[in-house]
Amino acid sequence: MSGDDHFLPLVLINALGVAGIIVWHLQGRARPRGRLIVQILFFTSMSIVLFLGGIAPHQPDDAYAEGLAALLSKSARILWWTHLAWTVIGFIHIYVRLNRKPREAHLILDMAVAAIYLGVALSVMGFVFGMPIATLVTTSGVVALILGLALQNTLGDVFSGIALTLGKAYAIGDWVQLSDGTAGRVTEINWRSTNLLTSVNNIVVLPNSMLAKQSLTSLSRPDESHLMTLGVRFAAGQRPRIVEDVMRSVLESSARIIKDPPPAVALKGIDATAIEAELQFRVASIAIGIAAKNEIIDLIHDRCSASGLSLAEPA
Repeated sequence: MSGDDHFLPLVLINALGVAGIIVWHLQGRARPRGRLIVQILFFTSMSIVLFLGGIAPHQPDDAYAEGLAALLSKSARILWWTHLAWTVIGFIHIYVRLNRKPREAHLILDMAVAAIYLGVALSVMGFVFGMPIATLVTTSGVVALILGLALQNTLGDVFSGIALTLGKAYAIGDWVQLSDGTAGRVTEINWRSTNLLTSVNNIVVLPNSMLAKQSLTSLSRPDESHLMTLGVRFAAGQRPRIVEDVMRSVLESSARIIKDPPPAVALKGIDATAIEAELQFRVASIAIGIAAKNEIIDLIHDRCSASGLSLAEPA
């Protein structure tokens, strides 16, 4: 086709590209599938016009070198590459949502989107503006090396976060405990750090590289139920079987603990001064552990008063 034959398709491609952007924004972020359908329809329409018009988006336009036609040619190709990127990103978003793990895949999704935009930017510079891509890639590599050396710690946090995400060590909403005793609920996982909300309502910001280097205990897997123990000492003059029966009645009366699996009473030892018992019970979540333990202590006081059991002096 001649240059004049290209003019009308270029106008149509620009019109479709701009209309697609407007309709895409009108869909809103709450309708990802609607956005994807719009992206596919407009990108397909633009591709058909390119094909019928004999226009190659991966080649610079030699038909128009200046003026309005040259501007339309470049903008048409830029819009086509932009809609290509958005269509691919839309498919990735839908895939993540269908797997129902948008939060866990947040870091990987960001990296994929960044890689797509980088590829499209290089394609536009090379295919639309005729710049040497090899030179651009080489220059980008040198710049990336310099930045990598300057940002070693930050990049360590980033890649540690990606490794933790791929390993699925924890997810947002999980209760975790670190080897140093820090425990809390995961509230945010970002590029650099993981945020924990502790039981005293403080936010602990932990660099991902630090998390990757230490052991971590998940308190929410396989479920959020949590085993708790409470030691009690009784005067040695009482029968151990009565102590066991009274403590079992305490656990059966509690409304804050889980009854399946059933709680247990373990007699840990006996000497001339005391009988040591340990109450073992589970709570639905570590968040209610303090309330459950307070209830158990209150019930122990009442049952000891009612049954005549006496607590022993501290060891």
